[in-house]
Amino acid sequence: MLMPRSADPKSVHVNLTTGTGMDIEWQDGHRSHYSFSLLRAVCPCAACATVRQAEGRQAGEPRPLRLEDLGTLGAPARPTQLEPVGKYALRFLWEDGHREGAYSWEFLRDVCPCAECAGRRPTTPESR
Repeated sequence: MLMPRSADPKSVHVNLTTGTGMDIEWQDGHRSHYSFSLLRAVCPCAACATVRQAEGRQAGEPRPLRLEDLGTLGAPARPTQLEPVGKYALRFLWEDGHREGAYSWEFLRDVCPCAECAGRRPTTPESR
C-alpha cells in the first residue's frame, strides 16, 4: 500500500461506448480518471508484469517502440467487455483478446494517475 486512503469505491463509471475510460469516486471523496490506454499499460496480470520487468519498465511506463509497432501507432486500447471479480476487482476483455488482469480496487487506487497521487509515489528505482 503506497498511501493511506480508502480502497473502496463510492461510484464507478466505465465508459465502454464512448471509449473515454473509467471514472471512480472513492469513499474518501477522491476522484480518479483512468484512460483505457493507461489501464491496458498497467495490466496487473503476471504475463504483462513479466514483460514490463524484462523491458525494465514500471507499470504505466510506455513500452519502447519496435519495428512491429509500425501501422498500429495511434490505435487506442479499448476494452470490449467488463466483468466484476467478486466485490474486489474488475476484469476487462481488451480488443487484442487479453483478459487476464484483475484490477482490484486497491491496485486502481495505487495507480491513480492524478497529480496528487503521482506526487506521492516513489520516483527513484531504489524506492520502487
